[in-house]
Order: sequence, then C-alpha cells, then structure tokens
Amino acid sequence: QVVLVESGGGLVQPGGSLSLSCAASGTISGRYGMGWYRQAPGKQRELVALIADTHATNFGDSVTHRFTISRDNAKNTVYLQMNSLKPEDTAVYYCNFHLIVEGNDYWGQGTQVTVSS
Repeated sequence: QVVLVESGGGLVQPGGSLSLSCAASGTISGRYGMGWYRQAPGKQRELVALIADTHATNFGDSVTHRFTISRDNAKNTVYLQMNSLKPEDTAVYYCNFHLIVEGNDYWGQGTQVTVSS
C-alpha cells in the first residue's frame, strides 16, 4: 500500500506562480513513476505532468512551457512548479503514483488550485 500526501495549492492571481509537492510513503519497491492530474468542475480528469524513474517527463498540451516537474527519489517526492498561471488552470490537482511492474496506481486526496483576480 502506498499513501500520498500532497501539499501546496491555494489561491493565486493570473500570471502568478505556485508549487505543489507530493510525498509517497508505505511499501515502495521497484520502479515507479509519479505525476499530477487535474480535474475542473464539470470536466474529466486530465494529465498535467508525469515524470518517470528515468526522469523523462511528459506534459499536457495546455501546460507545456509553463509547468515543470521534478522528483527526489531519496524522498519519494514529486514536485510541480506552475508558472504563468491562468484562470483555466483552476482545478483540483491529484498526485499519481504508478508502480511500473505491477501496474498499480495510487492517488492523493487532491489539492485545490484557484487562479483568480
């Protein structure tokens, strides 16, 4: 079992920056990927950013060149730096932990990000 604890989020003005972090704990062994998804009211959950154990990254089209993702393997933690935020970035952001060999996915409880003036 893997438990994810998210931190960060909140209210920011358009054009501002915000950072999120997610720490994984529990039975962690083998290769894993981590990342973030988001869900706005009335919309489906969508990819924000993923980072593999190789540190290869993948971003959703709407956040490319504005968001960066990184990870600290020693701390089993993933970070999301969000810059040039727009009102359409407003959503609940969910941390994802993916065990590559087993194929299991774990999710954080979600953290609200609101971009508004």
